Amino acid sequence: MPIDELELSILVPVYNEAGSLPQLHQEITSTCAQLGRSYEIVYVDDGSRDDSAAVLDQLADADPHCFVLHFRRNFGKSPALAAGFEHVRGAIVVTLDADLQDDPSLIPIFLERIEAGADVVSGWKQKRNDPLEKTLPSRLFNAVVRKLTGVELRDFNSGFKAYRSECIRELRVYGGFHRYLPVFAHDRGFKVEEVVVQHRARQHGQSKFGSRRYIDGLLDLTTVLLLTRFRTQPLHFFGVPGLFVLCAGLLILTYLTVLWCLGEPVGTRPLLTLGVLLTITGVQILCVGLVAEVVVRTTLGRKEVFAIRSTRGERSVPAAGQLPSGAQRVSSQVGPHVEHTRE
Repeated sequence: MPIDELELSILVPVYNEAGSLPQLHQEITSTCAQLGRSYEIVYVDDGSRDDSAAVLDQLADADPHCFVLHFRRNFGKSPALAAGFEHVRGAIVVTLDADLQDDPSLIPIFLERIEAGADVVSGWKQKRNDPLEKTLPSRLFNAVVRKLTGVELRDFNSGFKAYRSECIRELRVYGGFHRYLPVFAHDRGFKVEEVVVQHRARQHGQSKFGSRRYIDGLLDLTTVLLLTRFRTQPLHFFGVPGLFVLCAGLLILTYLTVLWCLGEPVGTRPLLTLGVLLTITGVQILCVGLVAEVVVRTTLGRKEVFAIRSTRGERSVPAAGQLPSGAQRVSSQVGPHVEHTRE
């Protein structure tokens, strides 16, 4: 079957997971064979320093369904997914991690939800086989993201997801935004759903988890909010904190002004410095929002603020020199020359 007619693509970013790859590939292959669909398995080696590259090459040589991309160095998960999205050819794309904690046998559940009408399906590790110091911050992080973005997912960090191909063609993945792909998809009008998945304990290698991931995630969340909810209205993003800080400063200065009018000296009070600082900071934040509004209004293209799902109906374009049936051409005058055309 031609590659353009593939029904399913499995995309797996890999970083130092040599011990897991043979079993993972066998489980993915077994699941895809049971589905009876045309498929491909795309591995993206994100500059692994162990034997992952050699293992992946062996898998690609032995299995015609397997395709491997090797990065020159470690770039991160988002670039790995972006590269994979550029090379996959399936109508449905399933992503999962290479550490065997995602169970490939659950892929049919994702396909069912996609075929039932969802555009993006995210896995929810309802019961995680991770230590407490990893699960508690994750729950807090997911609650904050869910509240601020309005996307009702309980596990944004899950690498086990499924997408329609038209969805990934509209999404740009860079930086650390891979965890926010459902947010971007929701903002573009795609239907996002969640399914419960089994989370298995790690069998090989070491976890890539670190506390910095949550710091980076919260910083990226600020950017995500600007790129989605406030993309065309940046003043609404900067306006709330700006007005709050400005009002706090003005209240302090008003209070000190009343004291000064009553004859009490205020020139040496630290509160005066705080009031002036808050007032200036609030004005600066509002000015940043206003400048952002000007930039958006002058640079944002019309096509950037909406997404077309589909079109219906034919639009016939008349040939040169012809008019639609029943139409009559009117006289046009340019300068002294007058052109008359009779039908």
